[in-house]
Amino acid sequence: MVRYYIAGGIVAVSIIIYALIQCILSDARRVRSISKPAWILAIVLLPLVGALLWFWLGRPISGPRPAVASASGYDAPGRPTAPDDDDAFLRNLERQRELKKREEELKRREEELKKREGESGTDPDSPSTGDTTK
Repeated sequence: MVRYYIAGGIVAVSIIIYALIQCILSDARRVRSISKPAWILAIVLLPLVGALLWFWLGRPISGPRPAVASASGYDAPGRPTAPDDDDAFLRNLERQRELKKREEELKRREEELKKREGESGTDPDSPSTGDTTK
């Protein structure tokens, strides 16, 4: 009979330690019901009941984490991604390239227009009468 109490005690302590470690290692933003420090206190102060409640009500739901799309370069809270993995960053980079290309094309055309105006000797902004003879 004493062996069953010892075995039950070892199982209970194992469950409590496992719950405490899992609670400590879990992300605070994904913990359900109450805050992470409150769960740690519940597991420590209500040994077996707190651990079982943690598994039932507090543990983050397993499965794929939803990705958080943001322009700050983070796919999940606290985990930065490489810039080439961020779609918003790549779209912004492509827009900047297009704008730069348009500005360069505009400058090239303006210089070409100024060069043509300099060769012809006429000012396109001045009104022309069409009659050059007197």
